[in-house]
Amino acid sequence: MSENNNERSYGQGAQGEISAPKATKVGLWTRFRYNFDNSIARSGAFVAWMFAAMIVFSIILVFIKYALYALPGLLNPDTAPLGPLDFNTFWGSFATLFGKGGEPTWADRIINVLYWVVTITITASVTGFIVGLIARTFEKLRKGKSPVITNNHTLILGWSNRVFPILKELAVANANVRKATVVIFSEQTRDFMQDEIESRAEGLGKLKVVTRTGDPTNPGDLKRVNLSNAKSIIILDADETGDAKVVSTVLAVKAVNANPNLRIIAELDDANTAEALQSATNGQVIAVRSHDVIARVTAQASRQPGLAAVTLDLLDFDGDEIYFQSVPALAGKTYRDALLSFNGASVIGLVDDKGVVALNPRQTTKLTAGSQVIAIAEDDDKVIYSGVLTVKAPKDYKAGPAIKRAPEHLLFIGWSTMGRSVLTELAAYLPKGSTVHIVAQKRFVDDALFADLDFGSQVKVTHAAVSGDINELIAASAAKKYDEIIVLGYRNAISEAEADAQTMLTMLQMNQLFDVDGNGVEPTRLVAEILDSRKAELARVAAVDDLVVSDNLAALLISQVSENPALAPVFEDLFDADGAAINVKPIEHYVPLGKKIAYAELVAIAAAHGESAIGYRIVAESANDSSTGVRLNPAKTTEFTPAKGDSLIVIGNVE
Repeated sequence: MSENNNERSYGQGAQGEISAPKATKVGLWTRFRYNFDNSIARSGAFVAWMFAAMIVFSIILVFIKYALYALPGLLNPDTAPLGPLDFNTFWGSFATLFGKGGEPTWADRIINVLYWVVTITITASVTGFIVGLIARTFEKLRKGKSPVITNNHTLILGWSNRVFPILKELAVANANVRKATVVIFSEQTRDFMQDEIESRAEGLGKLKVVTRTGDPTNPGDLKRVNLSNAKSIIILDADETGDAKVVSTVLAVKAVNANPNLRIIAELDDANTAEALQSATNGQVIAVRSHDVIARVTAQASRQPGLAAVTLDLLDFDGDEIYFQSVPALAGKTYRDALLSFNGASVIGLVDDKGVVALNPRQTTKLTAGSQVIAIAEDDDKVIYSGVLTVKAPKDYKAGPAIKRAPEHLLFIGWSTMGRSVLTELAAYLPKGSTVHIVAQKRFVDDALFADLDFGSQVKVTHAAVSGDINELIAASAAKKYDEIIVLGYRNAISEAEADAQTMLTMLQMNQLFDVDGNGVEPTRLVAEILDSRKAELARVAAVDDLVVSDNLAALLISQVSENPALAPVFEDLFDADGAAINVKPIEHYVPLGKKIAYAELVAIAAAHGESAIGYRIVAESANDSSTGVRLNPAKTTEFTPAKGDSLIVIGNVE
């Protein structure tokens, strides 16, 4: 063995290391910097170093001054040069730096120095106290701990991505209001909330947004947001802990203000919790189940082209909305008469004198003096009674035969708990004998999510776990002729950004497969779910027929109900598979093609079918996007010529 082996140490690592490195000599400056860095972290060390530095710097200044004045004629030719530097001369120059000097005795010098130290200390202490107080005050204000004094504001408790579309919708809803304010109270820092709102909810116009930080479940904290004078309260499901935090927040609100007229819109997941909370508060709490809303709208959007566009138009504040109007002139008349009594509004239901909502009631239903019509209009001042139009009697029209739907075959790509909810809603609409095949990447989906997908003979459900390879997607898509392909995000398994990226990639792949001949994949309607509304424009670039933007849907509904709680049962009925539903039907089911007709006549014909017409869709204007070409609530005097592929949009029984 060589000598080098004897020098090798095996104390650190499998390869050992050569003998310990020799210590290098540390310079004076390096040692000073090292000691200074270590000492500066100790309490009071910074002050001591600054005092010492000041003394040294002062001494240097005295010597510079003496040296300059000692040179004749350098500074002032008329000034005689200074004599030799003795202590009295040095003290006179040095003491002037802190406002002293000229003391005749050592006692005076010492006393004056002590006076100077005490004065500096007291001044610094007082200044530091005042500066600290100001800093703490500003820090408290910056953290959002100050009370809210505004009145008639919309109060949002909690924080989630739905804050941004809610703010945008409330800005549109209050565009004509002189002063509208939204207060957001959550556990997020004020800086974070302000930065997020500025970057994700720009263009709020006159809407003022106030942010405060605190615990929404703490009654003591809630007292700071002027809860008692709020117009309405929105409680967001801000985390993944379920409904427990929302329930605690409701209880905290009730503890601060027991006013039963204060409306509370709470976002909940569980239907049983929602029902119990509404019952326990005598209807004061209006539960909005975001998960169900998204599932229902997705199911409706996948049923018929154009349905998603109609639903979004009804949910947002931009365009046509749903209003309630009392019309004494209609007392004693029928619901059919009401359908033809508003040139600029489309009647969809009634509210009786007991406050019970009925969408698309029987055509012979009589209105009373206390009845209200439920109508779709551009604004509430557009619901104007124009008299019952005289059109051809319903008996002059022969109702078309019932539309017979053949079994449908759907392909789901991607899966989550939302997929189960969508399929459960969709199964109620699918014809008997329909099939659904689910393809999902096994790394994102647990097998338990495929359990209990049994809908009897109505719908047969199969599923396959894949790796995500394009060939597996081709094989699944070419297995049969699908009527529709629905792409869902992998919720909870990955981040929203990753889930949306996977969805858009799948959409691009599907459209590429549609364009390639000979691979067995036939072009079909493509519906996709996007979790983050900021990705909506990117998703449309990927060419999809109908797009469901999830975080937008619940926000739109929450905004509508917060402005008008009476809308809650209307939307509940519209989105419920058991109640009235929006249908987009072939227009040839009502009238012959190629013959000009007034929209009022279409309304009368739909009434003969037991339906309430709310608009039509022109296929020639839809291009490759089924969300376009929709004419919601046209004037009754509007005329158009129906063509093949056009549809009438009606509210009636589920089909």
